[in-house]
Amino acid sequence: MQQSNKTTLDRNSLENDQMLAIVQDTYGATDVLQLRTVDRPEIEPTEVLIEVHAAGVDRGVWHLMTGLPYLVRVAGFGVTKPKNPVLGLDVAGVVVAVGSEVTRFQPGDEVFGVGKGSYAQYTAAEQDKLAHKPSNATFEQAAVSAISGITALEALTDVGKFEPGQKVLIIGASGGVGTFAVQLAHALGAEITGVSGPGMTDTVRKIGADRVIDYTKEDLVDGTSQYDLILDIGGRNSISRLRSVLAKKGTLVIVGGEGGNKLTGGVGRQVRAMMISPFIGQRLTAFVATEHFTSIERLAGYIESGEVVPTIGGRYRLAEVPAAIDHLATSESSGKTVIVVRERNGGANS
Repeated sequence: MQQSNKTTLDRNSLENDQMLAIVQDTYGATDVLQLRTVDRPEIEPTEVLIEVHAAGVDRGVWHLMTGLPYLVRVAGFGVTKPKNPVLGLDVAGVVVAVGSEVTRFQPGDEVFGVGKGSYAQYTAAEQDKLAHKPSNATFEQAAVSAISGITALEALTDVGKFEPGQKVLIIGASGGVGTFAVQLAHALGAEITGVSGPGMTDTVRKIGADRVIDYTKEDLVDGTSQYDLILDIGGRNSISRLRSVLAKKGTLVIVGGEGGNKLTGGVGRQVRAMMISPFIGQRLTAFVATEHFTSIERLAGYIESGEVVPTIGGRYRLAEVPAAIDHLATSESSGKTVIVVRERNGGANS
């Protein structure tokens, strides 16, 4: 770290330039993850150094860990091995140092957003991928919010072009993105039908859905329901099935790329949808969230107002990251899983 960028809150905490982190030297399953002592990251002029209090777990982390689909590797994350060996994206914590060109934050600020390896005691993050933590949110709540929350918000508004009063179908309503999407759609004035697994229907209803479909008991294609906007979050329904319940001038937004093959994953389904779209009355689309502070700040406003309360499905310690990711991959739980890096009394939590 350049000394000119090293403005600190606690000099003792930064005297040792090392930290604990979850590290991977190669792509693979969770057995490639190790808790190791590594050098604390250096920050670029436009970055801040964050003392991590909590970090979120989502499907994106699984893709970066496994390097699957292979499209992830050629997208810039490392062809033969991870370019950044420290795993983790979603983060919440306290700024302890700022780069020479940082204007939006200073040491002591509580922030949340997207870091460059958040399963660690410290992480670097671009200032444009961070916002100030909502005052009414805990670090754990903030840590699970940025990626899933802005994905839901942009899917509904920027891409889905939602208008108040529309009928919205949210497939995957009990998951990380889904729980944000239901609450945001409710706040925006939608009539919401959520699709979730068994045991999750009460949760989805409590956070704002007018109707909930348990996909193990009920088919979302019932021959009568039509929706103005469908958010298909990590779903595996065929495009034709989704179109059958989409209004003639409705919009389908495919969020995430689960399923598919090892080369492109679910991206193939997204591409097919967008190729069909120009030739029909319905609008079929997909997108990747921007991860920009303007969207994170919009999301923070909904959290500040109490219209959105981040849903935490499970809590793990830093050393338990492999178990947290295995849980994500093998089960359906409500909300987002959080990694608690620092205890509320300020102590490190390994």
